[in-house]
Amino acid sequence: MKIEYEKKKLRERIWKLLEKECVARFPFPIKGRIPNFEGSEKAAELLRNLPEWKNAKVIFSSPDYAQKKVRELALKDGKMLIVATPKIKKGYLVIKPEDVKGREEIASTIKGAFKYGNILKNLIKPDLIIIGSVAVDKFGYRLGKGGGYGDREIKTFLEMFGKITIATTIHELQVVEMVPRDEHDTKVDYIVTQKRIIPIQDSEKII
Repeated sequence: MKIEYEKKKLRERIWKLLEKECVARFPFPIKGRIPNFEGSEKAAELLRNLPEWKNAKVIFSSPDYAQKKVRELALKDGKMLIVATPKIKKGYLVIKPEDVKGREEIASTIKGAFKYGNILKNLIKPDLIIIGSVAVDKFGYRLGKGGGYGDREIKTFLEMFGKITIATTIHELQVVEMVPRDEHDTKVDYIVTQKRIIPIQDSEKII
């Protein structure tokens, strides 16, 4: 119970901080969401510098608005895109870049993903996972909005396919010293903000 309380407090702090600093963006209110942020497009562009991005043929992205540009760039870069449906209610969608040539921006929205994508009957292994976060610490542990969907999305692929590189795109203000964590919580390999790429070292060695 204490960890859940600490997580709730951290979420509230980050949501308030982003609003106070005027870097929160549509959709509003950001409370209860993976927040979209000023500079999310810059973070998405920086993500393209990762070797894992350049080498990836299949990319998974969470459906959050903060990762909209990530999805658009994946399609523009000729990568097959897997997107979780909201709250994973309808599973996962797959969008092929050749099917949305010139319509990548529309296809990167949830409405567009449903229009141009197909429900995956059998999961495909992504070469890179991009997830949304409310906060991430220097050890790579992430905090979602509280529904557990991000952790479920990550674990679904890891349990089925083994190790896959995971990155999150967030605002600099969402990088924190320590995220309260449970045994089931997942971590990322890269934090990408609007300013920099932060590779995560082996947290077991750091701790």
